[in-house]
Amino acid sequence: MEASLHFHLCPSPNQVPALKSEMPGNFSIVTEFLLLGFRVPPEFQIILFLVFLLIYMVILMGNIGMTIIIKIDSRLHTPMYFFLRNLSYLDICYSTVIAPKTLINFLSTRKTISYNGCAAQFFFFALFVTTEGFLLAVMAYDRFIAICSPLLYPVRMSQQVCIWLVASSYFCGCINSMVQTGFTFSLQFCGENRIDHFFCDVSALIKISCVDTFTNEIILFILSAVIIITTSLVILVSYSYILTTVLKIPSTQGRRKTFSTCGSHIAVVSLFFGTVFFMYAQPGALSSPEKSKVVAVFYTLVIPMFNPLIYSLRNRDVKESVKRIMSKKKSSH
Repeated sequence: MEASLHFHLCPSPNQVPALKSEMPGNFSIVTEFLLLGFRVPPEFQIILFLVFLLIYMVILMGNIGMTIIIKIDSRLHTPMYFFLRNLSYLDICYSTVIAPKTLINFLSTRKTISYNGCAAQFFFFALFVTTEGFLLAVMAYDRFIAICSPLLYPVRMSQQVCIWLVASSYFCGCINSMVQTGFTFSLQFCGENRIDHFFCDVSALIKISCVDTFTNEIILFILSAVIIITTSLVILVSYSYILTTVLKIPSTQGRRKTFSTCGSHIAVVSLFFGTVFFMYAQPGALSSPEKSKVVAVFYTLVIPMFNPLIYSLRNRDVKESVKRIMSKKKSSH
């Protein structure tokens, strides 16, 4: 699952710094990329900087706060919150891969990133985003076991199983990231180094390559399709069984109480996969740099900001845990 406001004119070629080392022959090889980012008038750059900084601070405070709450409250030491803690960690990681460099570029006149830095950013972003997709599927499976097979839940979702499921999510993310990074950075960039994005996004990199990218695009599309379809199927099948089980509960209050444990996860899944489907299901979505940037902002920064808010506002256990922690602090004073 690769990543993936526009008013000002692009910098002309003679405005672009000399960022290439000459090679024998009639072309040069790129050693640095120029991130064009959000092409707005200079006076709006500081506004965007402040907005992005505020969002990033909320991401850090919200997700770090969530991990601390889960760690210190023994009532939250369950598989569901073990996965939620890992989700918060992933949100911190993949937003941190993007946000600091973007913030620096808002205040810099030379918005460059080295070739190796671009490859590293691409690799880690693909790793963390793909891992999050698989982890959301794991969380749906966890709710399926908890609601449909409650007596077997302690066995089927033991600590060892939970660790294995999280490790498997990271393994799948790593495999996808290595393949995508390898194929993308095996392309040649013959002098053109201007990436029409605010980070090293696959679609923007493919556009500036000087060789045939058909094979790369097919492989990347197949990988993305397999990941999206696999994780979506796990989530849809899990919630189909959950819904069937919940509807069999005779009382309305019982149905509401049972299904309430899924509400936060459904909201997070809808945000994450809804953005992915919007990005890849629409014809020509990848061919529009402006649309790609807006969608990228949404799932690189906005979703990681919303996730802890959704779980803290919609989840009764988390809200009660926060109240207990706050009351302990007041009593200690």
